[in-house]
Amino acid sequence: MAFELPKLPYAYDALAPHIDERTMQIHHGKHHQGYTNNLNAAIEGTDMEGKTIENILMNLDMDNKAVRNNGGGFYNHSLFWQVMSSDGGGEPSGELMSAIKSSFNSFADFKEKFSTAAKTQFGSGWAFLCVMKDGSLDICGCPNQDNPLMPGVGCGGRPILGLDVWEHAYYLNYQNKRPDYVAAFFNVVNWEEVGKRFLENK
Repeated sequence: MAFELPKLPYAYDALAPHIDERTMQIHHGKHHQGYTNNLNAAIEGTDMEGKTIENILMNLDMDNKAVRNNGGGFYNHSLFWQVMSSDGGGEPSGELMSAIKSSFNSFADFKEKFSTAAKTQFGSGWAFLCVMKDGSLDICGCPNQDNPLMPGVGCGGRPILGLDVWEHAYYLNYQNKRPDYVAAFFNVVNWEEVGKRFLENK
């Protein structure tokens, strides 16, 4: 069964003013749709057809650029939409907050480290918060559409929060001010969803 563009759990204008409606329309309807179409074309007729995106990425031949770029793009954006909401922001709670404090000392320290990973990722890429095999948390930046599920990429954990720092994710609203976009992202983070993903993967 071919991969399909996931529907957003909110309207295109729901994250404004932090992420504007026009950016969301183009980002979801054009960019993510493109990754979806190209991924399906790349795996058609191969042994990857019918497998989950996680399985494909975890067992990926990194020289397969078509699946690496488009499979990564499909997975990364699917995560990105889900970890944001119109009533997001604030701070996490429960076991996720405990894990953040255990791994980074405080929420403020986590926020600073995650923001730094996003702001200093050279060129296009992502910042990820990942659950490691021992249940701890780690942060890493990945170039282009790579992610830590792929062999030898990043921290090697399972992403539960991702921030897209490709220019198409923010340029209409923020131009070259990536730090402003990174700061605004924390106003829409859906910590309930991130916490659920933490419990599923720890």
